[in-house]
Amino acid sequence: MKLYEQWPLYVKLGFQFLVVFFICYFIYVAQSILIPFAFAVLLFVLLLPVVIFLESKKVGRVFSIIIALLLATGFVAVIIYLLSNQISVFVNDVPSIKQHLNEHFIAVQNWIKNRLHISVSEQNQYLAQQADKLKATGTGYIRSTFFSISEALMLLILMPVYSFLLLYYRIHIRNFLFALFKKELKEDVQNVILKSKLMIRNYMIGLVIEMSMVAFANSVGLLILGIKYAIFFGVLSAVLNIIPYLGMFTATVFTVLVTLTTSANTSDVIWIVVIFYGIHMLDVNILMPNIVSSRLRINVLISVLGVVIGGALTGISGLFLSVPAIAFIKILCDQIESLRPWGMLMGADTGSEQKNRLYKKLQKFSKLRLTQRE
Repeated sequence: MKLYEQWPLYVKLGFQFLVVFFICYFIYVAQSILIPFAFAVLLFVLLLPVVIFLESKKVGRVFSIIIALLLATGFVAVIIYLLSNQISVFVNDVPSIKQHLNEHFIAVQNWIKNRLHISVSEQNQYLAQQADKLKATGTGYIRSTFFSISEALMLLILMPVYSFLLLYYRIHIRNFLFALFKKELKEDVQNVILKSKLMIRNYMIGLVIEMSMVAFANSVGLLILGIKYAIFFGVLSAVLNIIPYLGMFTATVFTVLVTLTTSANTSDVIWIVVIFYGIHMLDVNILMPNIVSSRLRINVLISVLGVVIGGALTGISGLFLSVPAIAFIKILCDQIESLRPWGMLMGADTGSEQKNRLYKKLQKFSKLRLTQRE
């Protein structure tokens, strides 16, 4: 450690970037193992309070974990059931949507032919060339981006199994982490574990609350406009909103394209963009700062960069896991003195050192529970 402190700054930075490179390479190689485990960790953090509560009521650990997992499964099943009608109608209308999109595409081709004097055959030839290039260069990326059926099944099977084992052996794992460090550092290690757990849990709960409010607001706005599949698009936009900026753009484009095939009123498209981005601005400036702790706010550059890196490393799962992963890394960096500059780099510059109420409550709660065992 003393030798490391004597290294020049550029050597330290080079060593740190080399460590990051090997971590990213390991994630890329072992993604089939790490992805289900990462989702299981998130589920573990969310279910841990329920398990602790049931155990405090003299319910056995195994039964407490099973009940918590059943509650989580029931919650997801209720959401799917509530959306099943909209989803089934949308799936049944997919052939009609494709036909209408093809009609719009032909109309655009005719407009290009009349205005730019480019024949339809030349347009088709150009599109065919671009499709061949995309097929040649993008097949591997597409395969690595989207789940296959087998990967989805493995995720659904392994995630609850991993979560069960993490919940069952949580004290054993914590003791292992204590054993890795010197005895005099036990209190510091316990402090880091407790604060990280509390912050990640509240971050995830805050995201769920925020996502629910965005879904409700978008769905109401689309229902007022009379847009078909309003609830489906409202929920979809809220889910994709987890991906910073890129998610809302994707949801807006998808909703606009489908609306063009189901609505004869062109102004609906304009109002969809206004509603989605109006609610998005309220979300970014009001919901995020007040519902999610400002301690976990990540600046736009790091968020977008993390999403891009996560997508490149592990595909679509990386798009959803990147923000919680960055939030967790930021927590560790904020708690470790030598890494605090990196935590500052990832954080959002709020222009004030004042912490919000949620963080103060978490800080007070963590002090009370520092010496307690779960």
